Amino acid sequence: MSEQNDSEPTMDPPMSKRQILKNLIILSSSFLFLFTAFQSSQNLQSSLNKAEGLGTVTLSTVYAASVLSGLLLPPLIIHHLGCKWSLVLSMPCYILYMAANFYPVWGTMLPASVLLGVGAAPLWAAKCTYLTQIGTWYAKLTNTDRDDAINRFFGVFFMMFQTSQIWGNLVSSAVFSLRKNNTTVDETVIINCGAKYCPTEDYNNTNLDRPDLDKIYTVCGVYLASAVIGCLTVVFLLDQIALDKNKERDRKPGRHGGDSVRMLWEIVKHWKDSRYQKLLIPLTVYSGIEQAFFAGDFTKSFVSCTIGIWNVGYVMIAYGVTNASCSLLFGRLVHYVGHVPFFVLALIVHGGTQITLLIWKPDPEMTSIFYILACLWGTGDAVIQTQINAFYGYLFTDKPETAFASYRIFESAGFIMSFGYSSFLCTDIKIYVCLAFLVVGMAQYAVVEISHRRSDVKTARRKM
Repeated sequence: MSEQNDSEPTMDPPMSKRQILKNLIILSSSFLFLFTAFQSSQNLQSSLNKAEGLGTVTLSTVYAASVLSGLLLPPLIIHHLGCKWSLVLSMPCYILYMAANFYPVWGTMLPASVLLGVGAAPLWAAKCTYLTQIGTWYAKLTNTDRDDAINRFFGVFFMMFQTSQIWGNLVSSAVFSLRKNNTTVDETVIINCGAKYCPTEDYNNTNLDRPDLDKIYTVCGVYLASAVIGCLTVVFLLDQIALDKNKERDRKPGRHGGDSVRMLWEIVKHWKDSRYQKLLIPLTVYSGIEQAFFAGDFTKSFVSCTIGIWNVGYVMIAYGVTNASCSLLFGRLVHYVGHVPFFVLALIVHGGTQITLLIWKPDPEMTSIFYILACLWGTGDAVIQTQINAFYGYLFTDKPETAFASYRIFESAGFIMSFGYSSFLCTDIKIYVCLAFLVVGMAQYAVVEISHRRSDVKTARRKM
């Protein structure tokens, strides 16, 4: 099976350049509002809902449901509803999860988490398909390289998307910083923070105490409103796009006709036939593991434990600003230097940061270190998010719905693992797991890159 379809879509782009750029901004803005709510809430789950591991277990449930959803729903829903209405169908699942946080118990959070997970896979697959399609159209209209256009579109998207870390965390920190007291924590308690922190131990650390209920309600209300705005933005402002009719005619009748088993077979066949997909599994899983570790373990084991939950948002803002800036910058620079230097950068930055976390003893008097580490993690994550998404779009242009559904499944597997063991393993073990997936994932990415370049050279020689 060919790993890449080198031919351009035969249909003429149905949008002007201005319309394409408008839809890029609208789509990015809708995700900005939606994930201002979800990502900021996710960052706080391990600290706010730590009793019985409610926060991290329900987050693991979100991504487990996302995996099951990704096996069956994305190609089917996108085919029948199109990208726009697939997004509209999925976004209310996030809204209900935000509402469940007003009364966070197992009976509300678990069903909401399952529903969110079901909606997440079609949401992200539709987004990636939409960006890849309009990026391809833009390349054709401007007579530029398709890979470059797709990279730029993903760079713009993730630049705007990652600023959600700024606004949502600014809300949480501004509200939670209005504390009734400023009691300090004994040094004998602080020494157990960082890599040494174990969630099964009771350290009697007042930094981890839950904020007042009225403050939690205020934060949840802002997040709920933001999620609703994100959904309405898609409903009223985003244009629907049609699938390539030539490709649709090439498919067998009934292939997308309500038979979920056929949809599952499409994804399984993609895994079976695509050597590149197999090799990219560890790096794709790492994408989920590193995000979950930073949101669930760094925020609790290092930030909340050492300098208090009210500082989580401020540290995450530094992460968000860096991530957003680098996403935009890297999306543009990849045209000049290619994918490889950025993946090497991610290996060095994330690898070095994780080793630092293993040996560093957090000190509440050295708050700048927390911000530096957050910025470094944001730099590496910007590479992981923009480059892997764009790399998938470039390698698997012939079946983007199936490829991006596969991407979400393996990324979700990383979230499931990380959030699933978050309440049981000590932080140092979690860091070792991150490092292992990072090293193996980057090594296998290198194999894909080398193999793909050799394939391009052979193809070029045959055409001469």
